[in-house]
Amino acid sequence: MTDREFEEQRRENIAALSRSERLSGLTREWIAAAQDAKYSYNFDWLGLPIIQYPQDIVAMQELVWSVKPELIIETGIARGGSAIFYASLLELIAICSGQQGELVAIDIDIRAPNRKAIEAHALSRRIRMIEGSSISADIIEQVRQFAKAKSRVLVCLDSNHTHDHVLAELRAYAPLVTPGSYVVVFDTIVEDLPADGFANRPWGRGNNPKTAVHQFLKENSEFEIVCAVHDKLQISVAPDGFLRRKQRQ
Repeated sequence: MTDREFEEQRRENIAALSRSERLSGLTREWIAAAQDAKYSYNFDWLGLPIIQYPQDIVAMQELVWSVKPELIIETGIARGGSAIFYASLLELIAICSGQQGELVAIDIDIRAPNRKAIEAHALSRRIRMIEGSSISADIIEQVRQFAKAKSRVLVCLDSNHTHDHVLAELRAYAPLVTPGSYVVVFDTIVEDLPADGFANRPWGRGNNPKTAVHQFLKENSEFEIVCAVHDKLQISVAPDGFLRRKQRQ
């Protein structure tokens, strides 16, 4: 099988997955049960908890490798595993191509043990942490200044999951994404899960990252949902959350 034939077979496989109502139904049922079981809390990346689905980790590796960003902007640090994950991908890109890249990671509360663990990690030199609200004018301006000289920028949004907060993040940070690159909005799955699953959270059905994504796309025609990413993953916390900035004509 030639490379072209292999790629065509993969495209056909992904298209078939997107049409499978049976598989989609099983996936929704599994994800609802997995959320109740706190499935995403079970994984580490290079020693730190990453709190992501393995499938989304693989998807992000593919996107980062394809874009080879000089800058990744991440909102939401938690225990630091995702920051180390992105730093490790930037390190591999540097080894393979010589291109240097950095991560700016923002969180409203970087707890001392988590900051210490990140700063002690061998890959911390690629990470700049900023403490504060990701939608405050001061922090947005700091990030804009840092992104100004970067030719390829990728954004990951994974902090407060309310509609208003995510929409404000999209309005602030999506314009920094370079054409052909991505803004990835995590936890859009909230809209598709049982309504009683978020009783102790300020977000839920009708008020979550997916509703913010669709509102943002009504306002901004420069981005499009890349459905093929979720179609091939099936198991993901980010359906409709992989947004690519269109190439300029």
